[in-house]
Amino acid sequence: MTKTLQDFNVAILVVDGFEQVELTEPRDALRAQGARVAIVSARRGPVQGMRHHDKGERVEADLIFAEAREELFDAVLLPGGVINADEIRLHPEARAFVRAMHEAGKPLAVICHGAWLLISADLVRGRKMTSWPSLQDDLRNAGAEWVDEEVVVDGRWISSRKPDDIPAFNRELLRVFALARP
Repeated sequence: MTKTLQDFNVAILVVDGFEQVELTEPRDALRAQGARVAIVSARRGPVQGMRHHDKGERVEADLIFAEAREELFDAVLLPGGVINADEIRLHPEARAFVRAMHEAGKPLAVICHGAWLLISADLVRGRKMTSWPSLQDDLRNAGAEWVDEEVVVDGRWISSRKPDDIPAFNRELLRVFALARP
């Protein structure tokens, strides 16, 4: 099988409280296609995942936000999780990184509550997106067109609602990322 994302570098941005399956399933799909993934977080060491309300597994951060530079990566993935999404948007370096990736025209994939970082980075105006339903007002108020669909592709942006939508999310993520290969 051809690995369509061989040597493609993806930054996955998370802090404690990320929804585990929204990181692990896309990460594993990316790795299966040859992509290299790096976990980027606020601090070094383990980052706590969640299985909805219960603690899940920890993942080890490869870089901190201040070390993540746009030129090191080909795409970015933003898992959700309410705790993760609410905190990550408070980190100026995380906002600056997603802004730099967007300005460089690199793909951006976001699921569930992960869109809060994009709202705080002032990137969603004019975008068609989906998310966990409780974010629809936030996205609309920030200028996005919110729709209730399992996955939405708007240019090089991929958004999805929830863990149940991960198969559709992964399909589109792999397709859009492969089209964006340098």
